[in-house]
Amino acid sequence: MTHQFHRVLSFEIVSDYVLRVDFDDGSTQTIDFRPVLRGEVLSSLQNLKLFNQVQIDPEVKTLVWPNGADFDPNVLHDWPKRIHSMVKAVEKWELVAA
Repeated sequence: MTHQFHRVLSFEIVSDYVLRVDFDDGSTQTIDFRPVLRGEVLSSLQNLKLFNQVQIDPEVKTLVWPNGADFDPNVLHDWPKRIHSMVKAVEKWELVAA
């Protein structure tokens, strides 16, 4: 079984907490990050000024923020398939932190 690795080529801020992300395979995802902006690292991205400081890491080619938050580019690429499990993971992290 071959595992594909994807890279973020570019992004555009579409609206508050929503980015359109272009990948090296020619695909694009429009991602609403609001459902996962919770927990120790990601909750700080609820600050729109911080969220809008998103950049592409030049080495690993994924989205990164100044607070150290990032997402695996494969997760971003497959966001519609992964959002449910991402939300469940964030909910679990919140329970552990409580």
